[in-house]
Amino acid sequence: MQNKIRDLRAETGMSQRELAETLGVSRQTVNSIETGRYDPSLPLAIAIARYFHRPVEEIFHAD
Repeated sequence: MQNKIRDLRAETGMSQRELAETLGVSRQTVNSIETGRYDPSLPLAIAIARYFHRPVEEIFHAD
């Protein structure tokens, strides 16, 4: 699954660690999601979308 998390995070000047702390996950989890090695759970995907004030479909999309 492709995603725009890295781009959205860069727009806000936020580090992976800062986003991870906000979401209650590890920095490694954020890195794995950004690089496509891990697909987030639905609750985590929703939390990410809410944080960036975007619909889930705008952040995550099929390859």
